[in-house]
Amino acid sequence: MENKRSAEPAGGMTPLIPANHKIGTGTGNRPSLWRRMIAQKHLQTMALLGVIWMIIFNYIPMYGIIIAFKDYNIVKSIAEAPWVGLTHFREFMEDENLVNVIKNTLGISLFKLVIGFPLPIIFALFLNEIRSVRFKKSIQTISYLPHFLSWVVLGGILATWLSDVGIINNILLALGLIDQPISYLAEPNYFWGIVITSDIWKELGWSAIIYLAAISGVSPEMYEAATIDGAGRFQKMWYVTLPAIKATISILFILAVSGVLNSNFDQILVLRNALNDSASNVIDYYVYYTGILSGRFSYSTAVGLLKSVIALILLLIANSVSKKINDTSLF
Repeated sequence: MENKRSAEPAGGMTPLIPANHKIGTGTGNRPSLWRRMIAQKHLQTMALLGVIWMIIFNYIPMYGIIIAFKDYNIVKSIAEAPWVGLTHFREFMEDENLVNVIKNTLGISLFKLVIGFPLPIIFALFLNEIRSVRFKKSIQTISYLPHFLSWVVLGGILATWLSDVGIINNILLALGLIDQPISYLAEPNYFWGIVITSDIWKELGWSAIIYLAAISGVSPEMYEAATIDGAGRFQKMWYVTLPAIKATISILFILAVSGVLNSNFDQILVLRNALNDSASNVIDYYVYYTGILSGRFSYSTAVGLLKSVIALILLLIANSVSKKINDTSLF
């Protein structure tokens, strides 16, 4: 009786919640899954197209991975090719180019990670301190415009600038820093520097966008409190902004570590030549050369598969370390 009396509204008012309604059960007037999908048909169609694309271009081709364990050629089908086990993997480990390929890949990727990863963060921090909205937008627009140019276009620009009669040699000669023109792309010693610098130039502004978005979510009250405590601009960056975007930095760093064996194939293919081969022969180009140009499909698939397995291991390690250090992880 107590429960019945307590459920009745005071003063004879009509109850807002029906007596037979079950609170917290997830039922009631909630539409079914099918009805919700029909109501969201435009969004669901867009999502379905993405899923279909992913299945066709990402999952179905995974069947071809088995040729890494077979002696495949284009005359026979994949099913007819004989199994050879780990022969191609052992062959790669005994390849005379292995040391050079690994050295170039890790050298370029680690320098990009050490130099190229923190620069967008620093750029976003300083860009956030600009008070003039018009000037800030102008700088941001100029900085991320190179991202929209393909490496084919940028490679041609760089090849022109770095040629014997290019603008770089003309400036250095005018300043008296060099006595004679240098063909930079023909010198292996300059290749890593060119690749790293051009990659930062192309992606700096674009990479900073996600950090600017994270910074925009920081509460203004935190900056006001820091100002009252007497903190300057650099102290606000260090003690307020950076801790607030720590999770974003951690997630992007995990992804960057997992891609450390990727050396940006498009960039390497455009900038490399026979003269700088000793510094430009990375895993991605090695797979392309042995697989497409030399027709060793099984061997190149084995190398690519080995690279993917190592990338997965690096992802798991980086994710685990990040989770233990600052309780931020992908999964």
